[in-house]
Amino acid sequence: MFRPAGLALLLAVLAAVAIPAVAATEAPTYNFSPVNQYNLQVSASFWNPIVRYVSQKSGVRLNLKLGRTSADTTSYVLAREVDFAFTNHMFSPERMKMGWTVFGRRDAAPVQAQIVVPADSPVHSLAELAGSTVVFPGPEALIAYKVPYAQLLRDKVAVTTVFAGNMDAAFTQLFSGRARAAGANSQLVENYAGRENKAFRVLWSSAPFNDLALMASRRVPPGHLRAVAQAFLGMDKDPEGRRILQAAAELVHAPEPVRFIAATDADYAAYRQFYQTAPAALR
Repeated sequence: MFRPAGLALLLAVLAAVAIPAVAATEAPTYNFSPVNQYNLQVSASFWNPIVRYVSQKSGVRLNLKLGRTSADTTSYVLAREVDFAFTNHMFSPERMKMGWTVFGRRDAAPVQAQIVVPADSPVHSLAELAGSTVVFPGPEALIAYKVPYAQLLRDKVAVTTVFAGNMDAAFTQLFSGRARAAGANSQLVENYAGRENKAFRVLWSSAPFNDLALMASRRVPPGHLRAVAQAFLGMDKDPEGRRILQAAAELVHAPEPVRFIAATDADYAAYRQFYQTAPAALR
């Protein structure tokens, strides 16, 4: 039989062993959905190492949740299936009511919406696209669809719109001849040209917009948000983080190193201004 003192000691030891196990099972876990800017394989290869790093450094587990298309991925955000996102799809008046907060962004030059054709295309103006097929990544893409399509509507250039699912797929259709032009994000035009050795002619460019935002839903407690933000924003200051970011930049042929910096809703005023004047069908 155990003596009382011995029993008390045994219970104390068991409690000390059990507490870390319970804490581990209660570690906070959230889904993270970045907009599909590349094909699914490249998107997963870009984000998985970053997500693993942020989870390890923050103590907040993030699970990468990617849809087949950018619209699918955004549908997870709208359905409240995720609580962290890398997106610019949440700045319309209706979606701002959902209470998502900007806490960071990729440190990159502002992007522009563009309408592009292959460099050897006979098309040199938007007017020449009348009656043609123009491909876009998807109906949720603000920079690569809503902004350039709004320009076509303003110029009264009637086109047939096709959605390819992501920017890489749209460029594939463009260079295969299935579409005469593409709506695009200037950053992704440059990346694709470097990765695939393709040349573009830009028919039209918009005013600049900041790159996509790191955002959190209102359901994330301040302490968890702070830990995740610190992990993202500190990656470039840590040797392991820098190595992961460098590999990500090389993967997509980014023209400059990938790193994340602090941002707020004020950095996305241009998006809100677009919705104030956009055609009703695109709001």
